[in-house]
Amino acid sequence: MSLQTETVCAPPPPEPLARPLPLLDAYLAAQQDLSAVERFAQLHERGAVPLQEPYYRSLMPVSPPAAGQQYNFEVDLDRCSGCKACVTACHSLNGLEAGETWRSVGLLHGGSPTGAMQKTVTTTCHHCLEPACMHGCPVGAYEKDPLTGIVHHLDDQCIGCQYCVFTCPYEVPRYSAKLGIVRKCDMCAGRLADGEAPACVQACPNEAIAIRVIDKAAAIEDAQGDAFLPGVPSPGITVPTTRYKTTDVFPRNMLPADFYAVRPGHQHLPLVVMLVLTQLSVGAFCFNQLLSLWLGEASLAVLRPFHGALALGLGLLAMLASTVHLGRPQYAWRAFIGLRTSWLSREIIAFAAFALLATLYAAALYSSQDAAGLEALGYATAGMGMASVFSSVMLYHVTHRRWWSGGRTGFKFALTAAGLGLAAILSSTFGVALLGGEPLSPELIAFGRSSAQGLALLTLLKLAGEASILFHLRDHQQGDLKRTALLLWGELRPLMLWRFFLGGLGGVLLPLALLTNLAPDSLGTALAGSLVSLLALLAAEIIERMTFFSALSAPRMPGGMP
Repeated sequence: MSLQTETVCAPPPPEPLARPLPLLDAYLAAQQDLSAVERFAQLHERGAVPLQEPYYRSLMPVSPPAAGQQYNFEVDLDRCSGCKACVTACHSLNGLEAGETWRSVGLLHGGSPTGAMQKTVTTTCHHCLEPACMHGCPVGAYEKDPLTGIVHHLDDQCIGCQYCVFTCPYEVPRYSAKLGIVRKCDMCAGRLADGEAPACVQACPNEAIAIRVIDKAAAIEDAQGDAFLPGVPSPGITVPTTRYKTTDVFPRNMLPADFYAVRPGHQHLPLVVMLVLTQLSVGAFCFNQLLSLWLGEASLAVLRPFHGALALGLGLLAMLASTVHLGRPQYAWRAFIGLRTSWLSREIIAFAAFALLATLYAAALYSSQDAAGLEALGYATAGMGMASVFSSVMLYHVTHRRWWSGGRTGFKFALTAAGLGLAAILSSTFGVALLGGEPLSPELIAFGRSSAQGLALLTLLKLAGEASILFHLRDHQQGDLKRTALLLWGELRPLMLWRFFLGGLGGVLLPLALLTNLAPDSLGTALAGSLVSLLALLAAEIIERMTFFSALSAPRMPGGMP
């Protein structure tokens, strides 16, 4: 038997894969290519950018501004088609939020059925010679470049008070609730510094927007003659530098498409509460100083500590409410920076001084025996309070809105302080008397009667003054005050009617019905009536201050383009 040996052979090597790996191959190929950023960087190194420079060179100035000059926008109304490419480009380049725009497009129209004219208008910040936004800012969050004339907004400095929105007649600054600050166009200053046109200039397909150099003296001359656009705020307020040009002659009735539209403004509830409470506090303090006209020393010694504490508490509450309006309240301490130019800074400083003096006075009422020094401190506090209310009046007067004029605003603020202050002193006087557990004295009865009559007179005077705005409904010209009257008689009529009802109830009917027939045993009635009167008046004044903001309808740049 023979043995056969079995040979064991090694396995053959594996065959190479025949299938391609497209994802891996594509990934490896992409790794061998330059990224978009790297390619763009190489273009910069070769000096091949800006690539569009040949197309917009004619839309840029040949040389930078010289002394007495600055950059400005020039808009050719004959070329603007209203396509809003400039709006989109500005929004995209600056990374604006949804609904936030720094450039807008409006419409002008006029003429006759046989000779109609229409012009679309693109508009943004005018980089004014006298920028109201910069002068009004309490924290110095604006600066005007001395070489280029561009008005920059300093985002890091802004506290979000939005006062620049009030002071700018063209309502250019835009508030960002997400960031808590306002922002605006800076003419793409970084691009200009590198010789590149702003986004809006590059994006316009019709070359309707250009950057030019304007003589400041020429801009002032144009402002003197109201040479701007029809139906917009007067250029004499801030001397805007934007030039609008056209070869056509505007018809006499050329106006913005939305010229006759009336829209309520924002109510600014934190400001409403702040204004009403500060004026109540100041009014109460002033009437506290005048109590000696009705009451003797014994009554004053009991009442004034309570009245002083009440006025102080209301003032501090008002200042706290004002911080709710700020987008970045943690930086409110910066408000003193603009003291030289801003009435808002002056108002803040004045109310802070009033609160400090009121605190010292309230403390002195419980500790000091120096009657003369106490009296002087009281009058100093009352004087600072009146200066604070004056600052509030000027804060709105300098916006050049006729609805917020100094005379009209001063009338309202002063009578709000007087009416609410007297009502507060009256109710707190009866409250202190009730705590004392004694019947009404003859001098308190006399004080209650005369105060009720004075309160009714103040309320009737204020209501009549407010109602006088409705006479402007008969105006033939669509001016600022007619727009306000139309708002109050139209969309805001329910608010206005409630204001007159509560004001008449709290300031006239209740005081005359319950406080003019006081008797020694009617202390409970007097206290209840005075408290209801104060609350009704307070509600009425809050409503009035809401319409103070929402009934504002001043001219603006042309709108009307959806």
